[in-house]
Formats: sequence, structure tokens, C-alpha cells
Amino acid sequence: MRINKYISESRLYPRRETDRLIAAGRITINGQPCTKGAQVEPGDLVAVDGEPVTTVTKKLVYLALNKPAGITCTSSREVEGNIIDFVGYPSRIFAVGRLDKYSEGLILLTNDGSIVNRMMRAENGHEKEYSVAVDKPVTDEFLHRMAAGVDILGTRTLPCETGRLSETEFRIVLKQGLNLQIRRMCKELGYRVLRLERIRIMNIVLSGLERGQWRHLEQAELAGLFALFNHSED
Repeated sequence: MRINKYISESRLYPRRETDRLIAAGRITINGQPCTKGAQVEPGDLVAVDGEPVTTVTKKLVYLALNKPAGITCTSSREVEGNIIDFVGYPSRIFAVGRLDKYSEGLILLTNDGSIVNRMMRAENGHEKEYSVAVDKPVTDEFLHRMAAGVDILGTRTLPCETGRLSETEFRIVLKQGLNLQIRRMCKELGYRVLRLERIRIMNIVLSGLERGQWRHLEQAELAGLFALFNHSED
């Protein structure tokens, strides 16, 4: 079994984090630093920072956080204001996806590497809904152009759903996640984003969670989340 798959099935780390650890020489097989494509054979001892890794089932953690602006979605503890230190959970967790430093709202965190991998696959088209405040009135033309697709980063964004919330606020539902996508789309159309808040990820909603607070996902939410995963992967 490839080392990346072995680590993924341990549910300790998502694949991107595994690649980073391998590149840093922190994952070993039988005491020797391994490469990205290394094979794990029966009886091999795999370790991260000297701690053995097993595929024994552990207690899985799924959290929803209302991220404040100013917090960076990285597991690198050397980054000031990183999301892991902000949450302060007693065991290792990872953010699922990203919100840029100056955006706020819903983000999921977990120790289940497999869910991170599944959620990060762009082809699954998972819905993410945002509330956006801009610097001038939201017009019908603006909403139509946002929904139809905007040329940014050398490509045209996928068609999406939009709606007016107030004179200078609108909602948008995306099924892709280009870098700073909403901010870039607005800028291309002559608008500047003043506040960007994610209010929903698939079936998980932000309502009832104060800024800076987190909670464990409920069983019904998890069941709905996994059902959506399974449907998108059929």
C-alpha cells in the first residue's frame, strides 16, 4: 500500500498534510524517512515524528466553527493567528477547506483525514453559500453577471445562484472554490467586498453559532453530510 493511502486510511492526516510531512522528512517507514510514493508492506512500522501510526479506529471529531476575520486557515502552528491555536481543541484536528484571512463564517474542522480528501475534490461540486456586503448598490445586472460566470484567473467561473439580501448585500451559492473567487468576481465587475461571510457548507448551516465559537456536529448533520458525499461520488 502506498504511504499516502496508508496514512489516509489511518484518518490521522489529510493527503495534503501527509505530502507536507513527507517532504519535511517527518514520516518514516521502519525508522527511515520515506518518499511520497513509498510502499508500506505488512509488518512495516510507520511513524510520524517518531510516533507509530496505526489504522486502528480512533474517536472521530467533527466541528463547526464561526471563524472571525483575522484568523488564518492553516495547521502550521508557526503562523500567528492560525486556526488550530484559535480553536484550542485538545487533540489534533484540521480545517476542511479554507476561508481567506479576512473572511468570516462557517468552516469545518476534523481529525478524519478521509472526509478532508473527499470534500477537497472540486469535481464533487459541494455547495457553499455566502453572504456578501459590497461598497455600492447591488443591481439586477450585477447579480445576473455574477450568476452567469465571470472571467477571473484565466477561466470563467461556473454558473451559480445569487440573490439580493439588502441594497448593498447579496447571497451567492458556489460549487467551486477558486482562490479568492468571490472577491475577484466582484472586483472584475467594479465592486469591492466589504464583508464576506460563509453561512452554509452543504447541509451544515452557521445559524446559532456566535462569532469565534465552535460546536460538535450533530449526528443528523453528519448523516446528511455523508449522504451528500455518497451521492456526489456515485
